[in-house]
Amino acid sequence: MNINEIIVSLASLIGIIFTYWFFFTKKEEVVSVDSSVSIIVDGGYQPEVISIPSGKSTKINFIRKDPSSCLEEVIIPDFKIRKYLPMNEKVTIELAPKEAGTFTVSCGMNMFHGKIIVV
Repeated sequence: MNINEIIVSLASLIGIIFTYWFFFTKKEEVVSVDSSVSIIVDGGYQPEVISIPSGKSTKINFIRKDPSSCLEEVIIPDFKIRKYLPMNEKVTIELAPKEAGTFTVSCGMNMFHGKIIVV
């Protein structure tokens, strides 16, 4: 093996380790919600994953801080919800899910995602 082959092999190994770390060791932080939560929409959703109880009404307040046109709409397809999010204004969505499960939240262009976990 010459020096070029060693360098390429090491770079490949580092790339594999980085890819594994970036995609597979990332843990989602789940925020447990009782009756209401505020989600800041700024380059995504913060918090990205929330856990709400089934059979109980929960208010989710979206506050958009990002001027991107992609984030001007929030969609929760399983609940047939599509809401426009004006800049710096609170938009409240009330959910009372009857069944447990994981439901997606996305922007209007389906580029940014979040999750609602019903327990």
